[in-house]
Amino acid sequence: MSRKSTTESDRARRILAQESARIIVDQGIQDFRVAKTKAAERLGMQERGSLPGNAEIEQAVTDHLRLFGRVSHIDLLRLMRRAALSAMEMLSAFTPRLVGPVLHGTAAANSSVNLHLFADNSEVVAMKLQENQVHYRSFERRLKSRRDQTDTFAAFGFTQSESRIEATVFPVDGVRQAPISPVDGKPMRRADRDVVITLLQE
Repeated sequence: MSRKSTTESDRARRILAQESARIIVDQGIQDFRVAKTKAAERLGMQERGSLPGNAEIEQAVTDHLRLFGRVSHIDLLRLMRRAALSAMEMLSAFTPRLVGPVLHGTAAANSSVNLHLFADNSEVVAMKLQENQVHYRSFERRLKSRRDQTDTFAAFGFTQSESRIEATVFPVDGVRQAPISPVDGKPMRRADRDVVITLLQE
């Protein structure tokens, strides 16, 4: 491939990553593949070789929020991380961990706060929410536990401090092995309460 072709391909990937990031932020789409497909269709880029990887898109989301969000984005992150901490304290019996965009700093206004909880069964989590008079909805979440294996987990959606919380329940021993991140294919980064407090102090 010539240097010109390589440069054009790199530019196409960059433009597509930026458009994908804009769609993710503006439309609240959390599935990078869906955002990538929408961006490719909008820009008329159908060549598979021009499609950026998920890590490139995540970086583009970070750049977009830094450029267009600035102070308002910092305030939003602080609000969502406080909501995460509040929910983690309420659900402290289940060793809660913060994951996803709110942890990474790529959350937008329509993002949810994602928590991982660990319990023998999901019913005890439901009982805890009921004890705290929290209105919730239950649903299922599919996550990759290994590259070639996808498992289904119980999850709960509720509102805490004006932020949407989505808490996925894993077996107790699941705290030792995080599911695979759809962004980079590595185990998801998880943060405990102390890490969230540190983030709020920054």
